[in-house]
Amino acid sequence: MGGDYDTAAFSAAFHALPTGTFDALWQGRAYRVVRQPVAGARGWKLQAWEKAGGDYISLNLYHLGKGPALRPCEMSADKVVAFVKELQVVGRAKGTKPATRQA
Repeated sequence: MGGDYDTAAFSAAFHALPTGTFDALWQGRAYRVVRQPVAGARGWKLQAWEKAGGDYISLNLYHLGKGPALRPCEMSADKVVAFVKELQVVGRAKGTKPATRQA
């Protein structure tokens, strides 16, 4: 994945999040988050919009033969890693599936 962080802990935190759309808190701010499979479920996309502000988080996580590959979208890997590891899910949108483990 690159960077100086525990890839196993990041992957576990990422895959513990619900699939679909849900509400969450990060650093005291409310977000609407979408986590969905891409590339035939060989990867995942996560997008998050701050509800009362302009913050936006976006990343792709691919599962390659050599291990996970994190691809933040126009932001630092440190920010997306902190977001995923510290995110607190507070509610799911109707019809959201439970979390899946694909690590």
